[in-house]
Amino acid sequence: MNEPTKQDDSIRILITDDHAVVREGLRTLIGTEPGMEVVGEAEDGFEAVQKACNLKPDVILLDMVMPRMDGLEAINEIKRECPEARILVLTSFSDDEKVFPAVRAGAQGYLLKDIHPDNLVKAIREAYQGIVQLHPDIARKLMSALAGEQEAANRGEARSKPELNDLTEREQEVLQLIARGLSNRQIADEMYISEKTVKTHVSSILSKLGVQDRTQAAIWALKHGHVQHE
Repeated sequence: MNEPTKQDDSIRILITDDHAVVREGLRTLIGTEPGMEVVGEAEDGFEAVQKACNLKPDVILLDMVMPRMDGLEAINEIKRECPEARILVLTSFSDDEKVFPAVRAGAQGYLLKDIHPDNLVKAIREAYQGIVQLHPDIARKLMSALAGEQEAANRGEARSKPELNDLTEREQEVLQLIARGLSNRQIADEMYISEKTVKTHVSSILSKLGVQDRTQAAIWALKHGHVQHE
């Protein structure tokens, strides 16, 4: 099948699901939306990794439970090969052992297949803009987990809690942009600095906040009110 011709400013989407009927339904839905196009389909995570690197889609819709390579492994592989990829999990599974690893691995959002078609289209557009997308049930799970982590931290005395003032003014600016969902390249353009400098700031931020990845840093910023809504 020939790759579709890209329309100006259209959001290029890769659909990954092991059920043909789901792929067809998503392709039909997206095909009716202006400014969107399906550039490829994958039947499992292994094929998703290959097509993500070859097609360079703007947004990847990804199921979690698939043969050969599951969604979590695919997220890790895609983010390693294509760090700028925006992955939107669309699955039937909301159990903690799938949700938390997917978010920590770098998924832009986690949605359940009971989502209304209009809300899914809206989520794709917002994910493309860098806005994190979470099903309400998933958001509650994450907030509950954060509350549990905070409670555990409050009981511990070995390590003091990080404060915003622990970051330099430049690092605070970078954290603000991370929380808005910007990539390193976009942050570099926004701040008129090199992407290498951004990476240095990000590493320092993660270390000072005691978090493992950008998603956790963004959640920390949201939790501590360090997000200015435009």
